[in-house]
Amino acid sequence: MTQASALPLRHLVFAAFVVVVWGVNFTVIEIALEGFPPILFAALRFALVAVCCLVVPRPKVAWRYLVLVGLFTGTGQYALLFLGMAAGMPPGISSLVLQAQVLLTLLVAATVLRERPTKRQLLGLSIAVVGLVIVGFNRGGTVPLVALLLVLAAAGSWAIGNVCTRIAQPDDGFRLTIWSCLIPPVPLFLLSIATEGADRGLTAIADADITTWLALGYVVVFATILALGVWSMLLGRYPAHKVVPFALLIPVVGIPTGWLVEGDVITLPMLAGALVVLAGLYFVTIRARADRTAERLPVPATRSQ
Repeated sequence: MTQASALPLRHLVFAAFVVVVWGVNFTVIEIALEGFPPILFAALRFALVAVCCLVVPRPKVAWRYLVLVGLFTGTGQYALLFLGMAAGMPPGISSLVLQAQVLLTLLVAATVLRERPTKRQLLGLSIAVVGLVIVGFNRGGTVPLVALLLVLAAAGSWAIGNVCTRIAQPDDGFRLTIWSCLIPPVPLFLLSIATEGADRGLTAIADADITTWLALGYVVVFATILALGVWSMLLGRYPAHKVVPFALLIPVVGIPTGWLVEGDVITLPMLAGALVVLAGLYFVTIRARADRTAERLPVPATRSQ
């Protein structure tokens, strides 16, 4: 388990890849939701990824962790996120609000795993949060309260999933991602039938155009198989406080993408807030000789079943 004070360049590039893919993903989701009901869309996403289990070996992780990661990172996060966006949360603002998971992840990791960030990392995180607040208060327009609460709940589910991934300590983050996708389809399809109706779902699938299917393809291949696989790998190698702050950059990509494609409002204060987020991330990720590596108390070893 890596405890270096900073991520190596290769893994910084991996983190940047995740940021770009997930930043664009919010706008792609908005496009897909024009054709699919939200819960059905989430179910299709994970069902298609789960097919890869036929050719991808199972990770050396206990089944209970596969279930927990699948339920929280998969079922909970994306069902709530898609419902929030369908209820009126714009893609750019969704990418911002969902980053409450950074604070929640660090809180859960500090409580459960005893992972303690350094003073410099806490300073950087505080700066980045100020940037997010600046963006949030200058987002333009109004966001329905229900939509906001749904996306915040999605952030909480993602945070728990992050810590479950960290506890699982997967030998291969890609394989963990693929196999955890076995869990969400059944509850999501049942929930879709119960709340959205089977007829509506079948009609949506039959009437979906090429743009809708391409959007689903992007979410499956890039946002789930590739980006989530890299994210799981990084969480398996490094303490949560070294990885999750990179998610603060997602709105820096998501907000301008929403503006370009969906016409989301962007103001100068929002841009200033994005720059503050970048400044905060700098403090979180740089290697400083004066910093000590984060303290971490021993965690009981887990065994695969």
